[in-house]
Amino acid sequence: MLSLLIICLVACGEKKIDLTGETPLKPKDFLSVFPVIPGNFQAADSNFVKLADTNQIGLKAILQFVPDSAVVNLVGKDKKAIFHPVGQILKEKETYLLVNIKLKHKWLMAVLVLNTKTNAYLAFKLLLDNSVQDEYVHAVSVNREPTFLLGREKPGKENITLFTRVGWVYTTDLGFMVVINDSNEAPSKSDIINPIDTLPRKNKYSADYAQDKKNFISIRDGNKVGIYEFFIHFEKNEGACVGELKGVFTMKDANNAQYRFNGDACVIDFSFEDNQVSLKEQGNCGNHRGIKCYFDDSFTRKKEPKHQSGSKR
Repeated sequence: MLSLLIICLVACGEKKIDLTGETPLKPKDFLSVFPVIPGNFQAADSNFVKLADTNQIGLKAILQFVPDSAVVNLVGKDKKAIFHPVGQILKEKETYLLVNIKLKHKWLMAVLVLNTKTNAYLAFKLLLDNSVQDEYVHAVSVNREPTFLLGREKPGKENITLFTRVGWVYTTDLGFMVVINDSNEAPSKSDIINPIDTLPRKNKYSADYAQDKKNFISIRDGNKVGIYEFFIHFEKNEGACVGELKGVFTMKDANNAQYRFNGDACVIDFSFEDNQVSLKEQGNCGNHRGIKCYFDDSFTRKKEPKHQSGSKR
């Protein structure tokens, strides 16, 4: 009877952590739901959903530790996103939190980086997305450093497995940057999907600017005067160094604009002259490019595609 009483008193004394976000959440309680990952970690798009804990962390709870701008980049406008802890990697300066995110039509796996001493938010990186429909198997492997190795592979001709592996590490100065880029796939075979291609292009600078098919910037109308959406993709050193960024820039005067986004250390200046746009990287854009290439280049405006007679915009 005495032992049962003690167990009851201990159980009653343990307060369940409120992970809904309706009440303030202490950092130590938030971190406690992420089990420590003792060694290497692996997951694939076919099994990562099963690797998460049953605990559910509400969006409001996440927003107590991660800025709204970063959360929007991850989940978009889904206000019912549910986060499930997968595990944590504790280092001297950073704490890496692996988390699964349940959205309306898909699951994501991401890593959130916090300052180990202050618990302040530092960065995030998307690792897996089970809604991607292609011929590849996608996977992530994390070692103790940690390096996040994102890979994809599929069967090729003559029993050769085609693969691409990109390794990312977080650094204080550069954020997430590429340290490994290994592939046996021909760069020319990799399709580049322009996510803003179909948006309106009625404003002054809305157009496609390019050097070639692998180095271009698309600019489209924004939702306000002086606001433009853009998508940049470039490949340098025969595809060994790749950069890509989708965002919004604001005109500062008639010919100059700037990309700056809360939660992103990357800052890029845009300058328009004649039929060219020039880019100059001012902030730390390591999250969006390889370690040995930068958003410093010029692109020439392409002619508008001709529309068939009888079709009007």
